[in-house]
Amino acid sequence: MKKFRCTICGYVHEGDNAPEKCPQCLQSGDIFEEIIEPGMQEDTAAPAKKKGLDTNANSYIIMYSCLMVVIVAFVLAFVSSALKPTQDVNVALDKKKQVLAALNIRGLGNEESAAKYAEVVEADAVIDAEGNVVDKGEKGGENAGFKLGSADYKEDRLALYVCSVDGRKKYVVPVYGMGLWGPIRGYIAVDEDGKTVFGAYFNHDSETAGLGAEIKDSKAWQDKFIGKTIYAADGTPVLKVLKPSEIKDPATQVDGITGATLTSNGVSDMLIEGFGKYSKYLQ
Repeated sequence: MKKFRCTICGYVHEGDNAPEKCPQCLQSGDIFEEIIEPGMQEDTAAPAKKKGLDTNANSYIIMYSCLMVVIVAFVLAFVSSALKPTQDVNVALDKKKQVLAALNIRGLGNEESAAKYAEVVEADAVIDAEGNVVDKGEKGGENAGFKLGSADYKEDRLALYVCSVDGRKKYVVPVYGMGLWGPIRGYIAVDEDGKTVFGAYFNHDSETAGLGAEIKDSKAWQDKFIGKTIYAADGTPVLKVLKPSEIKDPATQVDGITGATLTSNGVSDMLIEGFGKYSKYLQ
């Protein structure tokens, strides 16, 4: 005999089948469930296994996750590859604008900046620390000194932009250093005498807004470098950034940014090191 329990009131019925109605709570018989006692086996056939993937299985979740990672990686790689030419053009254009800013040429549109760079840059040369020209570059050049970065600078492969502004020769040199929170860099235009600043532009990656970031954001501060003397009579770099109270020689020293002493010190060290590297060529 089988046993069936009412799921409402718990009444237990014995028989081959559940009753049509619970005699205790009067609910219909379809609410009864069969009681399987220990040692007894259900006489019903085991349920058939599902065909195909079990979407609740761990293996399915792992395979699905791996597939999505592969698809997303492929899409990102494709997008990056497709956009790289445009990114390279924008990076090159930004670099040209920074070189022009050091020459006191600012506020131009993209096409105007590209055209002006091609006009005023007579060569993007490469020199070494001994002042030797390694690569003469070319007019409006983008393939010699223009391609160099901070890693080349550390190895004394130095970019030198030979320029002509209003018929007068200028030299733009890139310099690299460290600020408070990260790398800083700049372009300094040197007059044809090889020792006087014609113009300056500085940039940074992560200096504090309103403080150290002023090396990039404040044109007025960058303009303070114009006319400053870079080298002493013996050829030693003397251009520095100091606190106003420490300035003794205004011809070679620039007021630091208020509240950004460490960034100002980083700019000062960057200039001393940089013009030390270019000393033999410029003099």
